[in-house]
This record gives sequence, structure tokens and C-alpha cells, in this order.
Amino acid sequence: MSATSRYRAGRHFLQIPGPSNVPDRVLRALAQPVIDHRGPDFPNLTLPLLDKLRKVFVTTSEVFIYPASGTGAWECALLNVLSPGDRVLAFETGHFATLWKKVAEKLELSVLWVPGDWRHGIDPDLVEEKLVADKAHTIKAVLAVHTETSTGITSRIPQIRAAIDKSNHPALLMVDAVSSLACSEFRQDEWGIDVTISASQKGLMLPPGLAFNAVSAAALNQAKHSSSLHAYWHWDTMLEHNARGYFPYTPSTNLLFGLNEALDMILQEGLDNVIARHARFAAATRAAVKAWGLHNVCLNSAEYCNSTTAVEVPDDADALRQLILERFDLSLGTGLGKFQGKIFRIGHLGDLNELMLLGTLGGVEMGLQLRSLGQSGGVQAAMELLAESADTI
Repeated sequence: MSATSRYRAGRHFLQIPGPSNVPDRVLRALAQPVIDHRGPDFPNLTLPLLDKLRKVFVTTSEVFIYPASGTGAWECALLNVLSPGDRVLAFETGHFATLWKKVAEKLELSVLWVPGDWRHGIDPDLVEEKLVADKAHTIKAVLAVHTETSTGITSRIPQIRAAIDKSNHPALLMVDAVSSLACSEFRQDEWGIDVTISASQKGLMLPPGLAFNAVSAAALNQAKHSSSLHAYWHWDTMLEHNARGYFPYTPSTNLLFGLNEALDMILQEGLDNVIARHARFAAATRAAVKAWGLHNVCLNSAEYCNSTTAVEVPDDADALRQLILERFDLSLGTGLGKFQGKIFRIGHLGDLNELMLLGTLGGVEMGLQLRSLGQSGGVQAAMELLAESADTI
């Protein structure tokens, strides 16, 4: 901070849809001294950590950790399972679905792209229709973003799996759970997901820097036939090293310390309780939005999001965000892609309690009043919902 900067009392409210707030316990874990990642004690960290991670993915399958962002996890999954020229089915549910499509195209995959309005998740009936039409089974995988961060919409993965099964199509199901893992219900094995993609900076309450692939036996088998050229991302090399508690590269040791602590926090609270807390806070946020007289980007109540609420405003949303940041030290998510300047996004995920949420909604309501963009009463509506649902936690 420069000598001329004004000191701002209190804490900054980081309420973007990710990265989320990093809890003090995790920050302290990150500050531990680095240990020898080739030494005899390293498996004492990694083997229990991998078991805890499987509990959060709700899987008995292999979970691989890479030093990367979610984009790296996309690329890793596509390179291992598919070969150049392979066809994949993907759906335009928002900005990040579109980016995943672009990654696939850069890897020389052929994308059957189903346009969307950014107001709805993936339609399971369309999944079935496209797969039934693929008589020759040229489609090798279905790409599905579970929670689309740019719109606050969560697609119905169990129904998508059911649509694949109903069509009697062998395509693998690959799911982006970057913004849903440890926020919304997610069950890798029960839902028949072949590859789950996720990252560290959202529900797992860590800084950015770790990417995950949770991989079914079917996906591991298909990976044996991939002709994609890559070295860093190979699952088979990870399998060999992980079995002994090591990695085939220099791992992000301190992020692994933090991940271990974050997983302990999640499991101590109870995964079902973590998800219920997120659902409750999301409902309170939607109650506030309704009371303000504003509209949720998500139009289907069955697709409401536990981690993010995207809100339409009739004026410059970025000017509103800037005002709220300058006046109340509160960061909100910006509109992306088609929604740039038209919406703001409230992140209500990770290490969050009632008072933190109400402080966030209070900052938004004051900003709306200063810009004459909404009615009052949103915070009151959220408080009433939280009070009424207090006995559910």
C-alpha cells in the first residue's frame, strides 16, 4: 500500500463466484515448510488425501491431481480419452461451456455444438435426440458443464445420464464440476459419470492452482486407445506414481497441504451438511433478488445454482459493481460473454456463514439504492428465510 492510499477498516468481501474465500485454517496449512516430495514421508500426506478426495467426488474411482487451472483439467480429460478427429456432443449453456468447446476444437476434435439461450441448462431430451440420430456411434463423448458459473445455472446430470442410457449409445459422459463440487449434490459413481473435471478455487476453498480428473474404469480403458499427442497429462503415468503416494512431476506441495486441511473441514462439517448450507444460502439470495424486483438469469427453478446467483439489472451492471466495490469494499462477479455489462453475479460458496451472506446482500442493496435500480427489502427477505430454515441445519 502506498503512503497516499487510504486505509479501509474491516475486511474486504470477496463474493465473486470464485476464487472463493480461503479459510484461516487453510491459510495456516499452506504456510507449512515444504517437504521432500520424493522422500519416505510424502505418501503419509498424499495417500490419505486421495482417499478424502474420493469421498468428496463420491467415487471409488481414481482421482488425479495436476498443478493447473480448470482449463488444464479440461485439456487433460480430452487428451486422455479422445483422439484427433473424434466427435463430441456439447451444449451452449454459457461462457464456460463455450470455452470448453474452443479447447476441444483446438485439440482437433469435431464438436457437435447445440446452441442455447444462456438461460437454461442442458435439455436431457436433446441429449437423447442427438445420440439416437447418431446411428453409427461417431460421437465418443458428451461434454456437460454441471454448474455454469457465468449464468448461475446447474444442469441436471442424472437426467443427462439417463438420456444417454435410454439412447443405447456408448458415448462417455464428461462433466465439468469446477463450480459444483462441494457446493451442490454430486455423485460421480451413482450418476454414471466417466470423467469429472474440477479445480481447487471454489467449493474446495483453496487458491487457484490444482486441477482434478476423477476417472471411471470405462474412461481409463478408452484412454488406452487415444492417439492424442501429449506428455504431461498422461493418466497412466499418474496411476503408477499415485499408487505409491507420489507424482510423476514436482507437485504443488503447499497447495496439497491446504487441500488436505480443506478436505478435513468439509468432512468434519459433513458433505451433506455442506451442500445443504450452500442450498440454503442460495435460496436466501434468490429471495433477496426477488424482493429487489430484479430477475434471476436462470429461468428454470429446477436448475437453480447453489454456488452463484446471476442477476439482471436494467442499467450498466459494471457501473453498479464498481460503485459497490468503491463504497462498500465488496467484490461481485462481472457478466461474461453475452451478458457482459448486463448482469452481476453473487458468489455464495465455500467458507461462508449467515452473517457473511447478509453483509454481502446488504452491500448489494445499498448499491442498488444509490443507483436507483431496485426496491428495498431484499436483506429482510433473506433474513426471514434464514431464520425460518435455521432448524434445518
